[in-house]
Amino acid sequence: MKTNTLDFDAQALRERILDLAMRGKLVPQDPNDEPASVLLEKIKAEKEELVKEKKIKKREANLPKFDNLSYLPTGWVMTKLKEITTPLSLNDGDWILSKNMSDKPEVKLIQLGSIGYGKYVNKGFKYITNDTFDELNCTQIKPGYLLINRLINKNKLMTTILPDIDGKLITAVDICWIAPSKEFNQEFMMYQLMSPKFQRRVNKLASGSTRKRISKGNLINIPIYLPPLSEQSRIAAKIAQLFALLRKVESSTQQYAELQTLLKSKVLDLAMRGKLVKQDPNDEPASVLLEKIKAEKAELVKEKKIKKSKPLSPITDEEKPFDIPDSWEWVRLGAIFDITSSKRVMKSEWRNEGVPFYRAREIVSIKNHRALKDPIFISEETYKEKAEVSGRPKIDDILLTGVGTLGVPYVVSDNKEFYFKDGNIIWLRNIGKINSYYISNYVQSPYMTKIINNGRGTTVATLTIVRARNLLVPLPPLMEQTRIVNKINKLYKLI
Repeated sequence: MKTNTLDFDAQALRERILDLAMRGKLVPQDPNDEPASVLLEKIKAEKEELVKEKKIKKREANLPKFDNLSYLPTGWVMTKLKEITTPLSLNDGDWILSKNMSDKPEVKLIQLGSIGYGKYVNKGFKYITNDTFDELNCTQIKPGYLLINRLINKNKLMTTILPDIDGKLITAVDICWIAPSKEFNQEFMMYQLMSPKFQRRVNKLASGSTRKRISKGNLINIPIYLPPLSEQSRIAAKIAQLFALLRKVESSTQQYAELQTLLKSKVLDLAMRGKLVKQDPNDEPASVLLEKIKAEKAELVKEKKIKKSKPLSPITDEEKPFDIPDSWEWVRLGAIFDITSSKRVMKSEWRNEGVPFYRAREIVSIKNHRALKDPIFISEETYKEKAEVSGRPKIDDILLTGVGTLGVPYVVSDNKEFYFKDGNIIWLRNIGKINSYYISNYVQSPYMTKIINNGRGTTVATLTIVRARNLLVPLPPLMEQTRIVNKINKLYKLI
């Protein structure tokens, strides 16, 4: 069913903001700003003084070759991290082994997982003693340091500014740190490292078979943009403002989605209790509908079109979870559908083209109107062979996921050829006397969702045919089923 959601790609918007910022298009340039070229000369002079004082060594590095900028905003220069920092202000964390760890919370070791994409994620700490700190000649880092996780996570270089954390802090060797500097804005530098262009360059230089990482040498030689210092501050402030707005929108969107879910659940709950639409005394009661279904199933068994099912146990008053209108009936799902599955298809029979073959995950995607990821097919010959034995789903039949996300319903709406995996999906053959969309809504109701997933906090691996046949269904008259479905659709459009 169509829902009214505030769908937007927040991450794509963040990347767009960062891209504009690093091209000088997020805030206007100010001709009164001291050009970055002057800033670079100051940094160069300071570094030469440090070399002279033998506090740092003079080092050279080759610049990786990337496409040159065709345009730089007024006052900007292109440089690299190596040129605006020293080993005293940019370095790797310390080499800490398992044997160095301690239970004494004297020195906190920042974990790799705490370095998020522009945010600090508190994953807790590991610890070393003060004595180990001294023996290993560790470097203490402080709040305000820019931390860079050199291990690539989902093609992203994670970086954040260390928040106020009490105590003595160090980082592991795969975390590179940059101390705050009067020569550049720390927040601006973080945003630049997060920007799409910088991230692409990182991925070009990252290496590793199982987990990619970028070396410190490559990291500090990646080209970066350096605007005037004042402009850096304006850019950082603007990005922070826009990101804060995005977070509010994300929060509102999440809250709206949660409200949608709550309202839909309430609609379904009322519907399945007979409280969403009025009962019509002129409707043929559900008891008569049940007799028709029973007669139809008996005829199909006689014609050998379906197999005779085992008798279902009577429904006791204790089993009935709530009251329903007098014209309704409590029934077991197996009494109103022929519940079966498909003929087994072996993995060796899967193909890259042909007749679509659905597992539970494909049914979930189809139900949610999402594109299928790595779709599977079987040959036309295999499809005909299997369908000859088991039959094939028809319009108004229901497919119900039996593994993974349990009980996701899909109502067959057309005659397009497809087949499905046995054990993954339960097939509810509609004999033509039930509104399939009523049942589809029912299995998504709060009560039924709880029952299908066991409702006791226990993980249920599968929804079997036997379990499905015995599920309780509050069955309205057929005309009322249709009115309920129409009312649900109408309300969902308003939610």
